[in-house]
Amino acid sequence: MKFAAVALLIIGIAALGACTNHDPVSSSMVPTTSLAKSTNGSAGERPAFYDDELFTINMMEISDDAAEHTEGKAEIYAYADLDEEQPFISIIDEIPGEKGFSPLWEQFLIVFNPGFAPHQFTSEEDVDAAVDSGEITLIETEEVYRCSVVRLNK
Repeated sequence: MKFAAVALLIIGIAALGACTNHDPVSSSMVPTTSLAKSTNGSAGERPAFYDDELFTINMMEISDDAAEHTEGKAEIYAYADLDEEQPFISIIDEIPGEKGFSPLWEQFLIVFNPGFAPHQFTSEEDVDAAVDSGEITLIETEEVYRCSVVRLNK
């Protein structure tokens, strides 16, 4: 009987380990299924360029009601709605440590004008120059995302 109880305990521990991922940032065990259903935590991570450097950001769209009551938003430039797969990597205009940094970013869509081939931008200056030259048009979506810069990718 003791053997059966020990065997069940070992099987239970193995099953628990099989359905969790170790999160090195918080040193906690996180169920795998929760990561797949939510953009909270590491499931919301994606690359973004800032001043020609590649960062990892974590983001989640906030409600329209919350977005209406926020001021001082930064900007994130995307090639498709951020809820969709991106053909290129998004561009952010601020990182922590800058004066006036906001964790709330308003999404602007990059639309290439006729006669211009879509390509990757790597800085806000690239985006601004492309607007000024008529290469692209920016579409304000009024969607706001809570974003944090997780790390610089080297």
